[in-house]
Amino acid sequence: MRLRLTLLAGLALVAAAGLAQARQPASSAPDVPPAEPVPSPAEEPPPVQTAAPPTTPAPITAETPAEASAKPKAIEKPATPKPRVRGGAAIIQAIDKVTAETLKFEAPVGQPIRYKTLIITVRACETTAADEEQPDSAVYMTVDSQPRAAPGRAAPAPRQVFRGWMFASSPGLNPLQHPVYDAWLISCRASAPVPAKR
Repeated sequence: MRLRLTLLAGLALVAAAGLAQARQPASSAPDVPPAEPVPSPAEEPPPVQTAAPPTTPAPITAETPAEASAKPKAIEKPATPKPRVRGGAAIIQAIDKVTAETLKFEAPVGQPIRYKTLIITVRACETTAADEEQPDSAVYMTVDSQPRAAPGRAAPAPRQVFRGWMFASSPGLNPLQHPVYDAWLISCRASAPVPAKR
């Protein structure tokens, strides 16, 4: 009987110890190794002295940087473009849309030229300079519409139908808009040389 009591008391003690251990919160943090001790300033080794690379002194100039920045910088001038070649006459081609008749003629600068009921006056004709990329000719002209005078009657007053620049490479850029006739620039012709006097 005494042995049984001793066993029961031992079991009760073991159960109480297990219950107490189960009530303690389990730590979820992983095992952290202990921190290494930080050496005190007295124990730190002295810093290593490194030799600085040798520096070369800046060259001595006659002016300071402030004076150099105050000076205006020289601006390069752009190349002067070559002048365009002025022609003494324009080569124009005209067409009658009704009869499909075409005519190529020369119109001197400043002289009115009649083509059927049109009076074409060339004011300027010029060709691109040699340094320009795309060769072209351009003419500034006026075109008046004036029917011919009937016998015994005065001619009607002219009516301007076009004034502006035409370009040989792009005839549709600024065309003559007329219901019956069309005209466009072919090229410019240089002025005829003045014959030498004998």
